[in-house]
Amino acid sequence: MSAPASPSVSPQSPSTPDMRQRNVRLGLILASVAGVFFLGFIARIALLSGA
Repeated sequence: MSAPASPSVSPQSPSTPDMRQRNVRLGLILASVAGVFFLGFIARIALLSGA
């Protein structure tokens, strides 16, 4: 017995321009959050190592 296809599967390809634009935006947001944490960590090390 094979399971029926899921009705929530979209017939469109996941690589549509709109989806790509959303993925790029999400990637930039996540990269900026990671960058802020990294810079905060570096600043903490720099400020606390001299104290």
